[in-house]
Amino acid sequence: MIIGKIEDGLVLDHIKAGQGMKLYEILGLDKLDCQVALIKNADSRKYGRKDIIKIDKLIDVDLDAIGFIDPNITINIIRDGKLAKRTHIDKPEKIEGFVKCKNPRCITTVEQELPHRFVLTDREKGVYRCVYCESKLEY
Repeated sequence: MIIGKIEDGLVLDHIKAGQGMKLYEILGLDKLDCQVALIKNADSRKYGRKDIIKIDKLIDVDLDAIGFIDPNITINIIRDGKLAKRTHIDKPEKIEGFVKCKNPRCITTVEQELPHRFVLTDREKGVYRCVYCESKLEY
């Protein structure tokens, strides 16, 4: 399989195998007017299998969403066909807006205008809890 070279854009690499589509949806990449390639289950010497997303345009991406999905993701910024910058993201302390609390008794169920907010309560296990009802985020 051949995916073309990117002149200016982003490559999200080392995505845990099977998580690429979730990240694609959360980042809203289907709404872009440029080429986007999602490569699933690519061979990886480090992880065995991985997903990769290539975006043929320099865009702002939600770094919190990337860190939430997989903190091992590498963000490669490509300019003029060459690697300009490589970045790694940690798990964010807070997340808001792209996931919802599933507790039917949470105030966010009744008060629709309240943003869904979660805080990281256990970094090692990657546990997030709703700031309103303290329910564990299941995603």
